[in-house]
Amino acid sequence: MSDPNQEFQPPPPPALQTEPERRRPTNLMFAGIALVVIGIVVVVLGLPMINLVVGGIGTGLAVCALGILLFGFSFMRMPAVDNPPPKMSAVATLTGIFFEPSNVFRNLRAHPQFLAAILIAGAMTGAYSVAFNHHLTPERIINFTMDKLEDSPIKPPPEAMAKARTEGVEQAKATTFQVGDFVKKVVSAFFGVAIIAGIALLGVLVFGGRMHYWQTFAVVAYVSFPVTLIQKAISFVILYIKSPEDIHPLLGQETLVYDNLGLLVAAKDHPILFVIATSIGVLSFYRLWLTATGLREGGYKVSSGAAWGTTITIFVLFLLLGIAAAAVFGSMFG
Repeated sequence: MSDPNQEFQPPPPPALQTEPERRRPTNLMFAGIALVVIGIVVVVLGLPMINLVVGGIGTGLAVCALGILLFGFSFMRMPAVDNPPPKMSAVATLTGIFFEPSNVFRNLRAHPQFLAAILIAGAMTGAYSVAFNHHLTPERIINFTMDKLEDSPIKPPPEAMAKARTEGVEQAKATTFQVGDFVKKVVSAFFGVAIIAGIALLGVLVFGGRMHYWQTFAVVAYVSFPVTLIQKAISFVILYIKSPEDIHPLLGQETLVYDNLGLLVAAKDHPILFVIATSIGVLSFYRLWLTATGLREGGYKVSSGAAWGTTITIFVLFLLLGIAAAAVFGSMFG
């Protein structure tokens, strides 16, 4: 029996629940620094007095920009998730996104990974761009573009137009310029994912959800990957089946897949209706569904309403941007 005069000792406090580790991706810091150094070297080699790399200034600046982006990302900690599942390999995520996207997005919630998806999507886009320019020839693409610019509201001076025709064709034929075009497409893929991820995160928060930026970044990367892979793979096949004369030098640069209502509208006569019609198609709906699924499964707490609300908002935003571009540059569709 305990002594009643003994001073009462309160029970020890329960062990504090520590937050899961939120590490910083320091590897991005070193990659960013390396890219900035490489970009500066390419810029120097592209200066007119050296001119060892045709188009090197634009390519080098793009690489520097990517390096700065990755360096900035290295200071942003990864999300903390309780009882995280085992991390899926890059191969498993790249293949699983086609067959079990929900499982992939749930894994990305705890283990945001994006490098393989963005690099492959960017490489496919870059390879298609190089093949498109080679198949249709720089002469046809640049001369067509210059002809259409003469009819646009922002018509450049005649001297600049003439210089762009001659120098543009010469540059486009250079191997270093084509390599630079490929590199810039990969860089654009990173910035495209970063911008859309920022918009998606803002949308999720506005609709009452809770998500980390790295989670939205990984979701957007793995939404873009299958859509880009399918679109560019089919476009590659069509590119070499159709005659170059039957391919639009500007509209065909993005895709040759006609899985939408754009087939029913003449782009040169109704550019705004054409933009609206092209947004209604199989791949467009697939992207919408995949985006909503990714946001719902890839965040801390995102309801179906918040996921779909954000997805539709992004779709409408980019549709309005496309309509605005068509209103200004409608003559380029001819």
